[in-house]
Amino acid sequence: MTTPPVRYPSTARGGRLSYAVFLLARAHRAYAAGKLRDLGLHPGQELLLMQLLDRDGQTQSELLESVGLDHSTVSKSLRRMQQAGLLTREPAEHDRRVLNVRLTDRGREMREPLEAMWSALERISVQGLDEGEIESFIAVARRIEGSIADRDRTGGRPE
Repeated sequence: MTTPPVRYPSTARGGRLSYAVFLLARAHRAYAAGKLRDLGLHPGQELLLMQLLDRDGQTQSELLESVGLDHSTVSKSLRRMQQAGLLTREPAEHDRRVLNVRLTDRGREMREPLEAMWSALERISVQGLDEGEIESFIAVARRIEGSIADRDRTGGRPE
């Protein structure tokens, strides 16, 4: 499978890798969003479901921390998911300001469809790659992610 050469906008020539990451993320997200729509989910909701499928009964704050999304996005997503019958949110007994989030039976039934969605996304993503290329890509992606995460340590300047 050959891919056409990327035509970089002139303003992105100094950031070819960053532009390639942008194009990859956009394509990956668009494909995943279509698969999520088929499941009746909005992007980001699957991340919350996955966390709850691994450990049900988390507080809203714990979910916020685990998925790395902002408070308003998580709150809106949880509200939509509750309306869809996927989960419940109830005040904790020890502190009524804390909300415990629990999956409903319908929410727990999402495990297999989510696993199938991630498998389909993986098959499309790694098509034409061998195991070594996959492992190299994952290692490089993690290094880039770490570099971006460490930007605060250096005051936002590359070392």
